[in-house]
Amino acid sequence: MTNKDNQKLRGFGDLLLEIEAAKSSGYLPGLSYLDTARGVDPIIEKLPFNLQERWVTQASRYKKEHRVAFPPFAFLAEFIVDQAETRNDPSFAFLNKRTASSPKVEQKHLTPCKERRATVYVRKTEVSPESAVNQEDSASKKVEEPDKICLIHNKPHPLRKCRSFRSKTLEERKAYLKDNHICFRCCASIQHLAKDCTKTIKCTECNSDKHLSALHPGPPPWKQEVPATQEDHGGEQGESTTPAVTSKCTEICTEQGRPRSCSKICLVKVYPAGFREKAIKMYTVLDEQSNRSLAKTEFFDLFGDKGSPTPYTLKTCSGVVETTGRRANNYIIESLGGKTKVTLPTLIECDEIPDDRSQIPTPEVARHHPHLVRISDQIPALDPDAAIILLLGRDILRVHKVREQYNGPHNAPFAQRLDLGWVIVGEVCLDGLHKPEKVNVYRTHLLQNGRTSCLCPCTNSLHIKERLVNPTHHQSIQRCMEDLASTGNTDELGCKVFERTRDDDKLAPSVEDTLFLEIMDREVFRDKSGSWVAPLPFRSPRHRLPDNKVQAEKRFTSLQHMLQRKPNMKKHFQAFMQKIFDNNQAERAPPLQENQEHWYLPIFGVYHPQKPGQICVVFDSSAKHKGISLNDVLLSGPDLNNTLLGVLIRFRKELIAVTADVQQMFYCFLVREDHRDYLRFLWYADNDFNKEITEYRMKVHVFGNSPSPAVAIYNLRRAAQQGERHGQEATQFVMKNFYVDDGLASFSSNEEAINVLKSTREMLTESNIRLNKVASNSNRVMEAFPMEDRAKDLKDLDLGTESPPLQRSLGISWDLKTDSFTFRSPEKRSHSQKEVSYLQSTVFTTPWGS
Repeated sequence: MTNKDNQKLRGFGDLLLEIEAAKSSGYLPGLSYLDTARGVDPIIEKLPFNLQERWVTQASRYKKEHRVAFPPFAFLAEFIVDQAETRNDPSFAFLNKRTASSPKVEQKHLTPCKERRATVYVRKTEVSPESAVNQEDSASKKVEEPDKICLIHNKPHPLRKCRSFRSKTLEERKAYLKDNHICFRCCASIQHLAKDCTKTIKCTECNSDKHLSALHPGPPPWKQEVPATQEDHGGEQGESTTPAVTSKCTEICTEQGRPRSCSKICLVKVYPAGFREKAIKMYTVLDEQSNRSLAKTEFFDLFGDKGSPTPYTLKTCSGVVETTGRRANNYIIESLGGKTKVTLPTLIECDEIPDDRSQIPTPEVARHHPHLVRISDQIPALDPDAAIILLLGRDILRVHKVREQYNGPHNAPFAQRLDLGWVIVGEVCLDGLHKPEKVNVYRTHLLQNGRTSCLCPCTNSLHIKERLVNPTHHQSIQRCMEDLASTGNTDELGCKVFERTRDDDKLAPSVEDTLFLEIMDREVFRDKSGSWVAPLPFRSPRHRLPDNKVQAEKRFTSLQHMLQRKPNMKKHFQAFMQKIFDNNQAERAPPLQENQEHWYLPIFGVYHPQKPGQICVVFDSSAKHKGISLNDVLLSGPDLNNTLLGVLIRFRKELIAVTADVQQMFYCFLVREDHRDYLRFLWYADNDFNKEITEYRMKVHVFGNSPSPAVAIYNLRRAAQQGERHGQEATQFVMKNFYVDDGLASFSSNEEAINVLKSTREMLTESNIRLNKVASNSNRVMEAFPMEDRAKDLKDLDLGTESPPLQRSLGISWDLKTDSFTFRSPEKRSHSQKEVSYLQSTVFTTPWGS
């Protein structure tokens, strides 16, 4: 606007007042953005230069008087309206005329401080709806990342998974990436080049780590016998084989293969007025096309309403019908949260209410559409016990009013917040190829007594139907059955009774354990340095983690006070953290992107009772913030340990016994890079207590994460399986004789023990896993290893003359000299003299070979 646009300034002020009214209603929280300088500056730039200066003066005065960071949007609207009234006052019309008649000043005479941009006038161009859609699609292609929206089809699938892109020749694919400035390595970003790409990639067709499957040379693994007429439909139908197969969304669509459509259906509670304890959950259809509210016969039966039927006329698309029905009055409808309670109008009995349950909005529908994800937790899950038995028409207008709405893209379903809850309207089919790898269903069996059951009936049962015959014949049949049973010829009876298998006593994995193993099998890989990289096994579905930095800062402040009170603990803590940084197990955390999910781990230190001078820093993954913690959204994984009893028995089996330990087992395995922001923590820069506090993140799996033990054991075994070239004995030593990070085994000779231990150490070293703390009841075995690889208290020991100290492993003490397990009572506990003499003299030994 210029100084002459007084009428336009008035209209602008009216617009700001309307926005302020919508903002003050509280239903549009996003408008609070206008209370900041970033929200107001683009508005101020539209004003003439003199009004901009006047706004700066008044806004600065407002900040000083009210001591606020920035004036509210209401103050800006009031300022514009006041200036518009002043400039449009008829009493000062001469000023407007003089301004309008003043000669134009050439641009070259303007000083640099008053140089203004020339006004540009254009004619309005009419754009057809189809052209507008194409322009909008073209604009979105430039903004959206190819990892979210396919640039070929403008559909919500990444370019690296696009079947049309994969069907092109390698030269065409490379040319397309080059023309659109897409990274040649990950095919997922326009923000960096291939030389700067740090993402880990792997081709599923040739297992190469140099390119993705989308850039694999050669034809795709599927056939391409498709007519040219099928190249549309989003681009993904063109890769189907002949004959053409129509694939529908299998995640949120109907089981019959029809595209699913949602309508205005809400889950509510209804009860007679004054009897809330009789509330019943039911689904209600919100139909503004109906002038009266209806209820099914089931509604009257549920509440025992026995009114007399009266005639009425029902007009539908099928025609006009004269029928009768009961009337129901004085009922209350209530939303699930209890915020809305409305008295229902007179309900007319009608069984023609639509009751298609596939049209009920569900959280799954919202989660599959990006613009509806934010309301997925506000839509109740499908209630199998609630029926669609109510239809609310225009005679209860309040429940139809829209309080809030999310539209989304063209032709996408939209959501509305009504007084009774959120609803989703429109066809919700994803129009993609979503084929689940596994489908879990409840299979119903019909038992012999006619009852249905989810449990499979026993196939080894005998069903005998007795027939009443003469006693002599009945006794002969019984003797025949007894003779067959005594001979063991069960095949004569038609089946094998009480048949057992070797897996009868084994515990089957749970559903979550199975999911954990599937994630590990699918996503664990070995990087260029040889280390094993594993993701954080997240549950699916799960809640988004909130920002808990405030909680982490409070916990860190508490840790600072403790370290100030305990100087020794402070020194141990600093040494532990320095070891983490020296081993490259933590790194400076990069800046977070906008709306990027992350998590901060509070840290604390613990001392082992047997190691008073050695601290272990634990990352508190169980700390809750807003009712949720990191461990709540992670799968703990199965117990992959060998049985403790089996490990100890095999340890006592042969003559030569050895123990070994994996150094910092959890820290041997890396966390996938895109999951490291869930392991952020606060610590001093450069581990210097005099420097500022900064953000770090762990690169390895940490103590405190519930899945860390299962992840570590799984990767240790993967390393053993990949190292079979070092010998089957080394692989079996890791697979059968380890309990977490402790390995215990026994061998028949010194040579066998030395060879297995050395082979195991070489095998694990290839995966950056160090086997140390070697101890044995044989001096010859220990002399075969350097001192730094022996147990801590055996490094400086003269094996020929000095008696070796007790070794602790798996919670027990092992006397190397006598080769026996020794159990000692705590010194602080008081015992009788008889108990003390017994405990001091008791050792447990096992004869060799027993």
